[in-house]
Amino acid sequence: MVAGAPGGCLEAPAPVEWQFLQCFGERTPGEEVQDADVISAVEFDSDGSYLATGDKGGRVVLFEKVSTQPRYAPGMEQRAPAPAPRGPGFEYRYLTEFQSHEPEFDYLKSLEIEEKINKVRWVRSSNNTKHIIATNDKTIKLWKVYEKKTQIVTGWNVERPGGFMHSPRLGGGLASAAAPKVNRLRIPTVTPHELCLASRAKRIYANAHTYHINSISVNSDQATFLSADDLRINLWSLDVTDQSFNIVDIKPPNMEDLTEVITSAEFHPSHCHVFAYSSSKGCIRLADMRGAALCDRHAKAYEEVDTSGSKSFFSEIIASISDIRFSRDGRYILSRDYMSLKLWDMAMEGRPVLSLPVHEELRPRLCDLYENDCIFDKFDACMSGDATHVASGSYNNTFKVFKAASDGGAGVQLEASRDPMRRRLQPAQKASAPARFPHNVLKGRMGKRSPGEVPEAANDYGSKLLHLAWHPEANVIACAASNSLYMYAA
Repeated sequence: MVAGAPGGCLEAPAPVEWQFLQCFGERTPGEEVQDADVISAVEFDSDGSYLATGDKGGRVVLFEKVSTQPRYAPGMEQRAPAPAPRGPGFEYRYLTEFQSHEPEFDYLKSLEIEEKINKVRWVRSSNNTKHIIATNDKTIKLWKVYEKKTQIVTGWNVERPGGFMHSPRLGGGLASAAAPKVNRLRIPTVTPHELCLASRAKRIYANAHTYHINSISVNSDQATFLSADDLRINLWSLDVTDQSFNIVDIKPPNMEDLTEVITSAEFHPSHCHVFAYSSSKGCIRLADMRGAALCDRHAKAYEEVDTSGSKSFFSEIIASISDIRFSRDGRYILSRDYMSLKLWDMAMEGRPVLSLPVHEELRPRLCDLYENDCIFDKFDACMSGDATHVASGSYNNTFKVFKAASDGGAGVQLEASRDPMRRRLQPAQKASAPARFPHNVLKGRMGKRSPGEVPEAANDYGSKLLHLAWHPEANVIACAASNSLYMYAA
């Protein structure tokens, strides 16, 4: 295990074989996907009992883990030994969904605010209710999902043909029918009917960010959370909606002097006073709120210095970190830039413990990726609960799982399909170009490829797997491919 490795050396975990678990919203061949249905956030709760997703239409969908205990048929001997389980023993089912955000318009800035869910996070609760924080570009909402008892009125004096009880004076079109004789009048009563799930916005945190919100993170004390945009990080109390505290502000006095922006922020899993945030320059800064109210002066900075001297126009773009995650024990930080995953030991700032290439074969295509804006795609990163494996997405609806060991190697590439381990035969290049790529980009791609370069048919930049999450206590990964949610287990 990584956390127990002596001398900073990473032991190689046992190899795992991944298999398809289940899929929600699977597309049929040729089915057109609505942009509002594309999943934009995936998150497990603290013990993996529930899973939440957000989409570009502003909806939050919840799933719950169901028991997979063997069921006995009538007459089966109850003392018989349980059959050996098939598969990983994990199954989820649809629970409920609600509309979290609606499209808005900022009339002061003439700016349209999309309803797209950027992040979704769980808040622990002491009862059966579930609390979820979701955010779009400007507004954060705390949602409460709870069981609500519905009630019906029973005990009417007259029964309508068809089984409905009603008052004789409300018969309407039944006036011609012979009214039954009522010997004694009864008072109708309200009785419980059934339980259903309801959701309501318990808190709304608005008007605190000038720029687009890219991160939210709930503190380990379950009383505060942070929200981050391009230049500022704010600290909120879950109970206070009209006030937040600015704890990081990197906005220069003159915006022309701006050299970097904040890309992601995350609280430490156990120390409520420690948080980390990443920047577009590839640097991760660790801040301690015990030192000062404004944490512009970081406690530690994790940055790998490029000593090769081989910088290009794209070096700073691909160095930008899109996501950071703490390991569950709080000892490691996992970061994802455009080309690779990096695992940092919090005690070692100079260089990462591991640097794992996700799609190094795309490096010769950076010019094309820049022209079609794919170079700015933000991929999530995730880590297993025991910190022995890490994973992140790529193009062609694939993602890679790596061992968090010194010989992590090339990793295992899996496809978001019912057969994740299959090796697809790439189709021949079609004569007609897809409509999603500009003509000048496609024209530039028709030239001669350099030796060792991946064929064009293998690079489907439109099918990208940006969002995924790892179950906190088991080797189960949930990943979003367009509007479909795939789950895999090892």
